[in-house]
Amino acid sequence: MENTSQYDFGMVGLGVMGRNLLLNMADHGFSVIGLDTDPVKAAALEGEAETTGKAVKGTTDAAAFLAALSQPRAIMLLVPAGKPVDAVIEQLLPQLSEGDILIDGGNSYFADTDRRIEYLAGKNIHFLGVGVSGGEQGARFGPSIMPGGKPVAYQRVKPILEAVAAKVNGEPCVTYLGTGSAGNYVKMVHNGIEYGIMQLIAETYDLMKRSLGIPDDELQRIYAGWNEGELQSFLVEITGHILGQTDALSGERLVNVISDRARSKGTGKWTSQNAMDLGVPVPTIDMAVVMRDLSAAKDDRVQAAKGLAVPTTGRNENGNQAKVVAQIGRGLYAAMLLTYAQGMAQLLAASKAYGYGLQLAEVARIWRGGCIIRAACLEDIRQAFSTQSALPNLLLDPGIAETLKNRQADLRATVLLAAADGIPAPALMASLAYFDAFRTARLPTNLIQAQRDYFGAHTYERIDKEGVFHTKWS
Repeated sequence: MENTSQYDFGMVGLGVMGRNLLLNMADHGFSVIGLDTDPVKAAALEGEAETTGKAVKGTTDAAAFLAALSQPRAIMLLVPAGKPVDAVIEQLLPQLSEGDILIDGGNSYFADTDRRIEYLAGKNIHFLGVGVSGGEQGARFGPSIMPGGKPVAYQRVKPILEAVAAKVNGEPCVTYLGTGSAGNYVKMVHNGIEYGIMQLIAETYDLMKRSLGIPDDELQRIYAGWNEGELQSFLVEITGHILGQTDALSGERLVNVISDRARSKGTGKWTSQNAMDLGVPVPTIDMAVVMRDLSAAKDDRVQAAKGLAVPTTGRNENGNQAKVVAQIGRGLYAAMLLTYAQGMAQLLAASKAYGYGLQLAEVARIWRGGCIIRAACLEDIRQAFSTQSALPNLLLDPGIAETLKNRQADLRATVLLAAADGIPAPALMASLAYFDAFRTARLPTNLIQAQRDYFGAHTYERIDKEGVFHTKWS
């Protein structure tokens, strides 16, 4: 390890993400130092760097850590969201100097980021909220990075972030997104879309496995094949890998011995909650959150499986299995596009509500590589917003609309098969309902308005004259 007293970048938290991001920075010629309360993690960082001769140091001494950084300091925090972030800020604050930059690289709630920006601005310390997506491998070899905050602070760390980010066609998957908590907000919605797509894929897996009776080997080949076409994406790709993995303990396919109680860290829930606050429908994401919650009720589900068994249609699709599988694949693609559309609509609404100034074409661009929701279709999404920067919804783009029209029958067939055979597919169903509702010029909410006025005198509007009206219904 090269000996230097002036390191370019500091990292607080040397878990998998923090350690790998520092090593990534070192690979690109930056001298870096990491701080962790665990001496094993600090030593592990130096141990990995020793063989490369890079300028990398790990320490448990906060004072030495701060003294070793070149000024103005650039320090990223990669610690659990919530109180741990505030605790680290308070620990470092007495020894920081005016103009230093603190960067939250975790999955912090966007309102917390706004609060921290305001608090630290009063002390002349910059604070950036930066979403980082890509997992362990992404952090080490190129993540998608979503920074927000003051432009002057971003300019200080821009060369480092651009160097370590994933590249697509030579372009780094990072860009300044906007003021305040724009970076953390975009990462939150990224994670909400991630929830939705994971649930959609899981539903197609369940449908093909239980309704069509397709064995694991063939399922693995199906997802691997889908990843070679329009469904090419990180999540479809890893699904193929997962389905081919054998468990070393039992000799069974590993996926078949994994519990169906899914866990979460809350970012999907935050996406749904804030979408409701903004009045933006994101039903696919909502159902993905609901299904994770429902998965936790394992004991109740086991009991209900005995008492609520229902007959299915008994249809045998095996004779035309290839056709049905192809329909499911095209239906999945339509549902994925609809999920991206919901997330992008939420970003547009949030940008207006919170003054972020988001450019959705740029968001789609930096999601094309490195991140968990990277997919081939994001190039089409980028082009849609490049053509119409103020596009209120992706479904109004002629190209996206044509793609959905050509695949909506496949999504309907997939939903029909699931409903007929009693296979839960709420995310697929919600995606189809979103499509149908969005393309409906007159929804039945006129009846809801009448009901509200009937029982609560909440008034209603008419289609033939201006004003607000109330009827004495009885």
